Amino acid sequence: MFRKILLAVIALASFAVGPLAVAPLALAPLRAQDRGSKSGRIDVDNYSIDAEVNPRTQTLTANVKVRFIPLDNDLSSVSFELNNALNVSRVVDDSGRQIPASRSTQDFSVRLSFPAPLAKGKPTTVTFSYDGRLTGQEESPIYGIKFGAIQSDFAYLMYPARWFPVSGYSVDRFTSDLHITVPSGYQVIASGLSSSQAASSAGGGAGKAAFNFQYTKPSFPGSIAVVQGDPVKVNSEGATTSVYFRQKQNMANTYGDETGKVMSFLTSLYGLAPQANLTLVETEDGTPNGFSAPGIIFLSPRAIGNQFAARLMANQVARQWWETLDSPINRDHLWLENGNARYAELLWDEHVNGPSAFEQDLHDTYVEAMTVDSPPLIQAARLEDYSPEYWALTAGKGAAVLNMLRSVIGSDNFNKLMSSFPQKYGWQSVSTVEFRKMAEEISGQNLQYFFVQWLESSGAPEFKMDYTVFRTQKGFRVMGKITQDLDTFQMPVDLKIETEGNPETKRIDVVGTSSEFTVDTFGKPKTVTIDPAGSVLRWSPSMRTAVAIKRGEQFAAIGEFGDALKEYQKAIEVNHGSSLAHYRVAEVFFLQNNYQSAANEYREAINGDEEPKWTKVWAHIKLGNIFDVSGQRERAVNEYNQAIRTKDDTQGAQEEAAKYLKQPYERKRRDV
Repeated sequence: MFRKILLAVIALASFAVGPLAVAPLALAPLRAQDRGSKSGRIDVDNYSIDAEVNPRTQTLTANVKVRFIPLDNDLSSVSFELNNALNVSRVVDDSGRQIPASRSTQDFSVRLSFPAPLAKGKPTTVTFSYDGRLTGQEESPIYGIKFGAIQSDFAYLMYPARWFPVSGYSVDRFTSDLHITVPSGYQVIASGLSSSQAASSAGGGAGKAAFNFQYTKPSFPGSIAVVQGDPVKVNSEGATTSVYFRQKQNMANTYGDETGKVMSFLTSLYGLAPQANLTLVETEDGTPNGFSAPGIIFLSPRAIGNQFAARLMANQVARQWWETLDSPINRDHLWLENGNARYAELLWDEHVNGPSAFEQDLHDTYVEAMTVDSPPLIQAARLEDYSPEYWALTAGKGAAVLNMLRSVIGSDNFNKLMSSFPQKYGWQSVSTVEFRKMAEEISGQNLQYFFVQWLESSGAPEFKMDYTVFRTQKGFRVMGKITQDLDTFQMPVDLKIETEGNPETKRIDVVGTSSEFTVDTFGKPKTVTIDPAGSVLRWSPSMRTAVAIKRGEQFAAIGEFGDALKEYQKAIEVNHGSSLAHYRVAEVFFLQNNYQSAANEYREAINGDEEPKWTKVWAHIKLGNIFDVSGQRERAVNEYNQAIRTKDDTQGAQEEAAKYLKQPYERKRRDV
């Protein structure tokens, strides 16, 4: 279903107003190992890549030597993933003997069949020779998202493009030696120690230059860029950032300066980075907003925007620790990578904009996490790479787990965990078990219950509470009971008792479906609130409303408007006054030219809870559009004036209203 997303994103973006971030979403083909392939398991430890990139012809020619260690006995076949646009001419072993190879375009795989079984544990080397044209229009291994293209003035070949034979995508760490030849006037950006040679000394022929890169630590260094000109170099907070922007050159200094600040902040959290100096490379439309490689961050022009994309950069810079330095041992543990990168966004926003920004970010993250009912977090390998469910689970719920862990073990212990773990397991593949054990060592707590609940199980609780207040000789006593539906649930939960004097807080263990508590207070209790900080990932009426709206937005993004309306209606059933739910319903009706129904819903949005506040200004603007279409100019002008009186300028609302005051709204051709 989500393969339709990219076809509908433009339509959704044209009418979605407010903080509905519509990022490229895609569905990746299953990898060979996920399709039940019987190819043997291997551990690739080094790639030696000798390639020529020709921007003029948009071609790549390569000879890639792959050194790997068989992990199974009597291994007779091995599969690698390689972009379908690249044609393999031959594969040979280290003695030069040709190895039979078969191609499956369905899963982008090349299967090698060895004449004699390989010995377990004995290093083996094979060399792939291939070439092809990569314009960016070819089918991507990750459906609908470009990770590799060679254009006339630049090129980018990111690791997910499978521009070299990949085994153990995103989990099998490797070292690399790159020798990349390009025409004179171009230069190559890649991870590792670098050197360059003129064409004559490189033996590459007139008008060519060769660039060599060596990455000696096991990681994921297989991403390169071909650029022209010199970078903008910016020194900030002790770090030097080299910025190669083309369309967005005016943003280079801003990004260089702010990237240094983000790097400095995250270093204070995670310890020393693999390298402090980063290179930023602008890609093109259709690529992911951001992609992080060792020492390099690729950014799309759309993501760069006209102001610094703070959360995006915090996410991508954090991956220098939680991907380059440490990475999951297999894709079931992807939350360690994506969850930490997402949580870094929240921590950076808190650092810059204060606790209120963190609270809003956390709420949005929890909502995203709750849109996925299954699978459990520890079964993330079942999800399609870069799909909405993939990000909601591994990033959204992953970040939620980290925040809950911070609450359980305390901020000081959590900060110690965040700084100690990447350093202890630097340049290694890690698992949740190792993360849990370090958390237990630092906190002195047995956390098995926590990880079983939030990683190995699905679902979330919905707390209900009953309590009674008694007077005692020393003050008052609150006796109560918390109930919820998950029989195996266990979680420490905070209570806050507002009294006539100072508030009282107490942490209680909620175990099973019913848990009793007693709290003594000096002042007379007025209210008792469970989980006042909103730390626990749980259902509530407001959460059900937000999640239903989020799911409706996901359906609307792929053009499934009937299903979108059903989800929005669920939100309205929980909270009839939800301005956002009514606004989203109105959007769908407006898109379908059902103007009377749209107007009714925009009115409901204006008269609702005004959460979020931007719904009011934009509902007035859209009502004005409806009246203009209906030939009622006086009423339209009234709505535009009411929009201006709100003084809300979310997404340029004031300019939009002023524009229609001067000239009536007209339906675009696609609206008719």
